[in-house]
Amino acid sequence: MNKPLRRVAAGCLLLLFALLINVTYVQGFQADELNERSDNRRVLLDEYSKERGPILVGETELARSVPSDGEFAYQREYTDPTVYAPLTGYYSSVFGRSALERAQNSVLSGDDDRFFVRRLVDLVSGEEQRGGAIELTINDEAQQAAYDALGDNKGAAIAIDPSTGGILAMVSKPSYDPNPLASHSVETQQEAWDELNSDEDKPALNRAIAQTLPPGSVFKLVTAAAALEEGDYTPDSTIPGPASYDLPLTDSELPNYDGQACGPGGQTTLTNALDISCNTAFAYLGNDLGGDALREQAQRFGFGSQPLANEDLNAAASQFPADPDEPQEALSAIGQYDVTVTPLQMAMVTAAIANDGTLMTPYVVDEILAPNLVRTFDETEPSEQSEAMSESAAQDLQEMMVSVVENGTGSNAAIEDVEVGGKTGTAQSSPDRPPYAWFTSFAPADDPQVAVAVVIEEATDVPRTEIGGNALAAPVAHDVMEAVLE
Repeated sequence: MNKPLRRVAAGCLLLLFALLINVTYVQGFQADELNERSDNRRVLLDEYSKERGPILVGETELARSVPSDGEFAYQREYTDPTVYAPLTGYYSSVFGRSALERAQNSVLSGDDDRFFVRRLVDLVSGEEQRGGAIELTINDEAQQAAYDALGDNKGAAIAIDPSTGGILAMVSKPSYDPNPLASHSVETQQEAWDELNSDEDKPALNRAIAQTLPPGSVFKLVTAAAALEEGDYTPDSTIPGPASYDLPLTDSELPNYDGQACGPGGQTTLTNALDISCNTAFAYLGNDLGGDALREQAQRFGFGSQPLANEDLNAAASQFPADPDEPQEALSAIGQYDVTVTPLQMAMVTAAIANDGTLMTPYVVDEILAPNLVRTFDETEPSEQSEAMSESAAQDLQEMMVSVVENGTGSNAAIEDVEVGGKTGTAQSSPDRPPYAWFTSFAPADDPQVAVAVVIEEATDVPRTEIGGNALAAPVAHDVMEAVLE
């Protein structure tokens, strides 16, 4: 063989080796990634040839697949779509998946490793492969109560079982209908997608877990917890509560909402300061405790970490500023400056207080079921996330929160014959938009079964001067708690 032919042969051999290496890499290492791509038509057709598993609340199918004529064998349908869309998400042949449809896709499609034996049995028996089901922790009555109580307001509500971390309600408004996105018509899907993404109110945004906002006075619970944990403060401790507080290192003053002192001689107890949401008293505490103590307490409640990370729902992490100076400490202590939270985070704070200081990891998927809905393949075991407070300090704060509802600013959360603990909040963001109205609460005080957080981002037909946590958010929390307790 002459030299040119040997070179050509060597080059072909190298190309063959390169091809074999590439094929091996694609098949061995990239297979899962390629199978997960929403634009993989082959995988898409395979998915639609199987009956996708349902998303359940109790025995109610929130999302299900029904037989269909045409290219795709099954059609995804959503019952009660706008109430549950932030949780279920959508399942689209063009735009992929979101929320639980995305996070639990391997279960719902039947491709999860836990179904391996089941797939083998179906293969041998000739049975059609079906997806598994997921059952949620949601309380349907509480979910509907939150949705109805929010009305036409832009905002969110979320409820947690303090003893387990199971999420009992998760509502975000405005919402949307995922059914058009599950249509087999590309034109219908595109029209729904364009409408959804051009809406300035962002109905596809799950405001309960994915958006952080300034919390205002509901953050005073974290400041109060830090004070009680520090050891020098009790609910009856007397602290300064003047009509206005001189912010250190500045010529500025922080006033109380009504411009009045919080007690005789500008002094107040810690309990009364929480009752009436005294800005100056908590600003004083912020400087006395310091930014490090506030940040550490916030982190014990879950700030800085992604809640629901175990369920891959893209929940946002709440934040406390990294290195505030003295004026920023004072403002942060009342939930202003750079403090930002999700409603989920505030529900976690309240749930930990109600659970004698123990913060349970929040979760929304209760069980993973076989396609026949009889066998349970997996079940979420409640787990402790952190010891946010000592038991004694948490019980002191529980009593203080009950006083807020019975004697202070949280009267609209009161439930007949039930002791309720709560805290109001009204957070200023900018002169160009109305304040955010917050409320967080738990009930019953002697045996907490539910902790709730509500935010009203924008209220319809409500003058700016009438926006407040007790007026707008507390009634929503009331209805959710009542639904759970009944």
